[in-house]
Amino acid sequence: MKRILAVLLASMMLLGLLAGCGSDNGTNSNGEGGTSNGSADVPKEDLSQVTTRATEMLGFTLADKQEIRSVYSGEVSTLNYLTTTSTGEFGLCANFIDSLVDYDQYGVMVPGLAESWDISDDGLTYTFHIRENATWVTWKGEYYANVTADDFVAGLEYVLDRANGSTSAGFAYPVIKNAKAYYMQELTDFSQVGVKAVDEHTLVYTLEEPCPYFLSLTSYMCFWPVCRAFLEEVGDDFGTYNDCILYCGAYIFSEFEPQVRKVRTKNPTYWDIENVHITKITSTYNKEAAAVSPDLYLRGEITSLDVPSSLLQDWMNDPEKKDMIRPSSLSFYSYFYCLNFDPHFSEDYEPENWKKAVNTTSFRRCLFYALDRHGALMTVDPYDPDHIIINTFTPPDFVAMDGSDFVNIGGMAKYTNDENNLFNPDLALELKEQAIADLTAKGVTFPIKILMPYNGGATWGNRCQVIKQQMESLLGSDFIEVCFEAYSSSFLDSTRRCGNYAMQECNEEATFADPDTFSMMFDEDNNFSFFYACEEVDENGKNLFDVYMEKLNYAKSQTTDLSERYKAFADAEAYLLDNAIAIPFGLGVLGAGYTSSHTNPFEGAWSPLGVSNERYKYSYVYNETMNSEQYYKLQEQWEKDKIAALQAAGQ
Repeated sequence: MKRILAVLLASMMLLGLLAGCGSDNGTNSNGEGGTSNGSADVPKEDLSQVTTRATEMLGFTLADKQEIRSVYSGEVSTLNYLTTTSTGEFGLCANFIDSLVDYDQYGVMVPGLAESWDISDDGLTYTFHIRENATWVTWKGEYYANVTADDFVAGLEYVLDRANGSTSAGFAYPVIKNAKAYYMQELTDFSQVGVKAVDEHTLVYTLEEPCPYFLSLTSYMCFWPVCRAFLEEVGDDFGTYNDCILYCGAYIFSEFEPQVRKVRTKNPTYWDIENVHITKITSTYNKEAAAVSPDLYLRGEITSLDVPSSLLQDWMNDPEKKDMIRPSSLSFYSYFYCLNFDPHFSEDYEPENWKKAVNTTSFRRCLFYALDRHGALMTVDPYDPDHIIINTFTPPDFVAMDGSDFVNIGGMAKYTNDENNLFNPDLALELKEQAIADLTAKGVTFPIKILMPYNGGATWGNRCQVIKQQMESLLGSDFIEVCFEAYSSSFLDSTRRCGNYAMQECNEEATFADPDTFSMMFDEDNNFSFFYACEEVDENGKNLFDVYMEKLNYAKSQTTDLSERYKAFADAEAYLLDNAIAIPFGLGVLGAGYTSSHTNPFEGAWSPLGVSNERYKYSYVYNETMNSEQYYKLQEQWEKDKIAALQAAGQ
């Protein structure tokens, strides 16, 4: 049994002291269980001269104690950052381990453990120069070794060893030369894998083929370092407890008592310590954390709160509490409504009739402009649904070229700049008349049944009801009939993956910093949009899907000229939008819909993917909390600052 599990059981049974992996006995100076930090002293930062956007624009004041306090109910099962992809676990480890390349407050790619890097002209070789002032320390803040190039070789070798069960290996083995062959055990000599430590501070990756977004992948944990000597020392115990890993990031896991307390303290030897302002992060276990958090927050015992949906209306109706909360930050989960070109559902819903309809551009565009996103997203955020709406499949602020947001490039701009969020009743009705003529000529019968399954749950079910009422009211129940069914289990297998729907809410997340990550939703390998089954041809007699793939393949082929690459991907996505192949909808929300916090969400490291967003680096703690008006004011300024920062960095 893994040691962490034994620790958890011991904690729950209130048994004695916990032994560490090393020579330390795992007790603190008071003889209490758990491992705690008794030696890492960090000089107190002088905040008297510090100014931030929050202090300048909102009049906020910095807290004397730069500390964060929270409660939690779910315990981590491992600290082995080379194997886990659990959100809670990599959220912890992101503050313990640095990556080769990182992101700053504006999403600018900046040096991490690599102080610089070179890319070969053919895009196949990446050479990283490891900084000489980065060190490994123990949970006590004691020096163990310098970070070297071989640490990254050791990390990838561990990840690609299938016996270790890494769940992040899939980010690495398609990209690095011979990595997949080694992972699949077709190759047994790791020296043939495309990663080499030329010397202590020179690391070289060789890729299978040019990968313009490779730098963004290095922020994933599968590319993180591990000290080879320490790994050999602790063996199978690596990552089972806080004294069984080393630290090269901004924080040390100085105290860890499972189901009692987790304490992260500022790493006094961190190479970039001047950008680490929060000195301590304390999380206290409470199995009823969700229920007790609001009261604890109001009493000042914790510094952040995701406002439960059950309390949101009460807080919104209370002037004092309303002034304490703001919208939660948005994720890069893109939500959209797929229109199924390969229907496999009950004859009750007339799949052949739907197939004729969906292969008609005027009909798809009619639905495209008839969907009221504002009304539908009231089920998610009844107070400000518009901040969730997106008009493209690729989310805003995802990637940029020369300081320009990708969604503002080429033909996509007209959709991004649509002030009505694409909902256009007049145009929808105009398209309806054209659609009736086109569909009648194909022998389509009316009303067209639109099967819209949803996963069992009140919010999604309510949204389906809203969409049915809204679209049928606008277009007429004699033209369309929205039908929906609830599924409580095996939803993806029962609906999306087998084509058991006509129109369905789907989502996709970013996996790498490149427009290609969202284009794959509609390519030939996609398992839920079924665009490849499209039978419609354009005015030149070319199949719509074939045209899209020509555009997409051209975009993919642009591996050195990133400006041309982004323009080509924008052209491909604009083609999808112009032809209403699917309907953009909204962004996912991180946590609850509304948050109260003593930190500024536009201050910490920012990235559309990887783990940079989980880091506390750059952030401060304030005496005040932010309301919605202040949130949007800072967001507007942050977006301006971000454009300027990206342009200055040439990104």
